[in-house]
Amino acid sequence: MPFVEFIAGCISGAVGLAFGHPMDTVKVRLQTQVKYKGIFDCVARTYTREGIPGFFKGMTFPVLTTGITNAVVFGSYSNALDCLTQSQRNDRIQGNPASASAIFAAGCFSGLAQVVVTAPVDLVKVRLQSQTKGWAGVGGDGYRGPIHCVTVILREEGLRGLFRGGLALTLRDVPCYGIYFLPYEITCRFLTEEGQRTGTFAVVMAGGVAGVVTWAFATPMDVVKARLQMSGAGGRVYQGVLHCMSVSLKEEGVRVFFKGLLLNSLRAFPVNAITFLSYESLMRILTRPPAD
Repeated sequence: MPFVEFIAGCISGAVGLAFGHPMDTVKVRLQTQVKYKGIFDCVARTYTREGIPGFFKGMTFPVLTTGITNAVVFGSYSNALDCLTQSQRNDRIQGNPASASAIFAAGCFSGLAQVVVTAPVDLVKVRLQSQTKGWAGVGGDGYRGPIHCVTVILREEGLRGLFRGGLALTLRDVPCYGIYFLPYEITCRFLTEEGQRTGTFAVVMAGGVAGVVTWAFATPMDVVKARLQMSGAGGRVYQGVLHCMSVSLKEEGVRVFFKGLLLNSLRAFPVNAITFLSYESLMRILTRPPAD
């Protein structure tokens, strides 16, 4: 059932996003603005100036589109793994597990597949999240919402503007999605007795571990991506990935590439645990054989 994975990925992605967005907003602000002293300072200043809604800035657009994004990720991963192993999901569950190289390759493929969908959505999310009270964007005006943000970007920067930071996003997501699924599969196997179906505890732990491990690798390029996406829109102008990396390193030291790592890790465990648990639960429901 090649399309079931897309349906399950769509729903589970929306659930995970809604849970983790407030922490993601804090992470983006720490990465793109130097005025905050740390996580607690950013949280306090955001709450004081913008209240609870400030933590949910930029969420509307991703919520409406994250279903498509996660559908592409989980659907392309599962189907690529089927192709690489010449087996089906149920075969792998029942004692014919995929090799680590096949899991990594299928994950990399899913990361590449979702970049085209993710790049414009992530750009709009980052720009809306980076808006603070009194912030002025392109042309001196703040964005009034996702549609207005897209309109301004197209008017000021053209269609290419929607894919600003796309190379950094690709460099982050292609290898990191390979890494993402690998610790998940390994942890599930470790916590599941041979011949048994993976239980809830194993899925939760494996999903959480996968999220933390992935963000440990992804954070440096995530910082570069966020800065490039803000380039020319209230942020410093960079000429590309290498220029952004060299300038950031020169001015802020190597620690700059790990901004938001702690927050990413704290957010990654519960968000990915919920995402994988939702996905696996939906897959069991959607693939359950009909009753006689």
